[in-house]
Amino acid sequence: MQKPKLLIVLGPTSAGKSDLAVMLAKEFNGEIISADSRQVYKGLDIGSGKITKTEMRNVPHYLLSVTSPKKQFSVALFKKKAERAIVDILRRNKLPIICGGTGFYIQALVGNVTLPEVPVNKNLRKDLAKKETSELFNILKKIDSTRAENIDCHNPRRIIRAIEIARYLGYVPAIDKNTPTKYDTLFIGLDIPSDKLKERIKTRLQKRMRTGMLSEAVCLHKQGLSYKRMEELGLEYRHLAIFLKGGTTKKEMIEQLNTKIWHYAKRQRTWFKRNKQTHWFNPLKKTDIKKVRLLVKKFISSEQ
Repeated sequence: MQKPKLLIVLGPTSAGKSDLAVMLAKEFNGEIISADSRQVYKGLDIGSGKITKTEMRNVPHYLLSVTSPKKQFSVALFKKKAERAIVDILRRNKLPIICGGTGFYIQALVGNVTLPEVPVNKNLRKDLAKKETSELFNILKKIDSTRAENIDCHNPRRIIRAIEIARYLGYVPAIDKNTPTKYDTLFIGLDIPSDKLKERIKTRLQKRMRTGMLSEAVCLHKQGLSYKRMEELGLEYRHLAIFLKGGTTKKEMIEQLNTKIWHYAKRQRTWFKRNKQTHWFNPLKKTDIKKVRLLVKKFISSEQ
């Protein structure tokens, strides 16, 4: 029996994934499922770089703004909702396109990753909460170096949860390479030279500041999102919260964010480069975009 086809568009932040995914969806009758751990939250729009209605070009998108930022959203919940969306898209004879930069989400969805229900360990959390974030990250690296590669190393809540899972199980959940996957997948990776990616990150951050990223954070706080929770959400929201509390100047915040986003992009690269099935392209090259279109066309028309 032929497996359902699934197209994956991945890569570091600011590489142009959303634009390419929309282009491919328009050309190949597809619909897009976001694989971004911050974009699942309502109201986290500008800061998370969420695609706008105009940029969607009437292409349906799933798993954007599906829960309150006050709530926790797990990778297991992402997998459940994404699989439901895939079934719906396939039922209407459309091509499901997974687009995003959260590698753990993508791995959980298309790989054979066991995601057991691990209960909360209040005593462990209380003990870990006393430690500095850097110390927590070092603990995670020792017990689950693979997870540490793709986690926000400045997000203590996520690090503590990752430690909690590994400690509870006594082992690290891994991909079962002996079990066939549910989908026939094509991995399209986007990346550009480091100097150009750095510039795109800087330009994108400047644009988001101009279009109201700071005002968005102020509004979220007025609506009841605590600064502590905002910091837990990581990256942009962490630094916005620190600034709003008076912990840094606006200039310092922007400089720090540029550096942190770049470091995050490098971690994304490290994670994604491990998958040898990924076909890598430079979206700034027209010839590469043409190659992507031809590859997707061949993938869709091929039989297993």
